[in-house]
Order: sequence, then C-alpha cells, then structure tokens
Amino acid sequence: MRIGKAKPDLASTAGARDSSASATSSCTPAAATAARIAAAHRDTPGALLPILHAVQDELGCIPPDAVEPIAQALNLSRAEVHGVITFYPHFRQAPAGRRVVAVCQAESCQAMGSEVLSSHIRARLGCDFHATAADGSVTLEPAYCLGLCAMSPAITIDGHPYARVTPDRFDQLMQQADALSTEADAQRPVQQ
Repeated sequence: MRIGKAKPDLASTAGARDSSASATSSCTPAAATAARIAAAHRDTPGALLPILHAVQDELGCIPPDAVEPIAQALNLSRAEVHGVITFYPHFRQAPAGRRVVAVCQAESCQAMGSEVLSSHIRARLGCDFHATAADGSVTLEPAYCLGLCAMSPAITIDGHPYARVTPDRFDQLMQQADALSTEADAQRPVQQ
C-alpha cells in the first residue's frame, strides 16, 4: 500500500484556500496569466465574471490551474470559482476546436426542425454537444436563442450567425468556412 499526502478537494474551504498549493500552480503560464488578470480586476465590484471572461479571452479557456490564483486574488475558495465556471456554459475548461459551431435549441428553432439539423450536424462533425471532434477541428455547442427566431433554425459558425439552415446548407457553410480558412492559411507567411 502506497501512502502519500492527500490533496485537498475543491469543496474544502480550508483546503481550497490553502496557500501551499499555490507554489506549484503559480509556475504554469496559465496560472501566471490568471494571476495578472485577477490582480488588474480584483478591486472591481463583482470582479469574478470579468476576470473569468478576460482569462478565457486570452487563453481560449479557463484551465484548472488558473482557478487557484483567481480564488486567492478575490479571497474565494477554489470551489466557489469552479462553481461559477461550471455553472455558465460559456466558460470552457479545455480549449475549443479550431472552429466552433453553435446550434440553436430554443423553442422556435425546435419547431422549425433544429432537432433534425442537430442530428445531421452531430453525425457530420463526429461529436456531440459540449464536445470537440477527435481531430480538434470543431467544437459543437448548443445555443439557447440566437435572436433569429423568425428565420429558424439558426446556427453560428465561429460567432457568425446563419438563418434558415438545412442539413444541406450546413454542409455548404462548412465547406465555405473550410475553404476560407485554407485560403487564409496559404496566404500566411511561413515562420521558421
């Protein structure tokens, strides 16, 4: 039997605020970025959400090692910060794919066929909602009202909205998006 030091869990207030854990987590680039952003916003009323948005904007997600410096800066437990991250579906704990597709699941889009569209998209991309394709090419997310109810069903591809989307139109949109990104990649100078 191997005996080792137990790690405090996120639910433990004392363990979650234990500063001895920060020595290891502050060594990562993500933790350093989170600490810098948290320090810049810590005196803002209701600072947690702006900090989380800023960290995700800069890193593309909020990795687990970014939680500790945010919690310390705001005198919160890691559990409190983790709870906010997991409560809001906007926040990611792992990087998204190179492309992000969101499919509206609100009532208007459902009435106009978003369930059939969603099934087609999941099959075409090879992943379910809240997941990234195995090759990292695309992340699929549900959306709850994109504001295009009169033109349902609606999706976004990399934040750009599209309305009256059918399975065939989705395939065309993805081909266009792939062609644009291939063209942009070809025009980028090669870095050596």
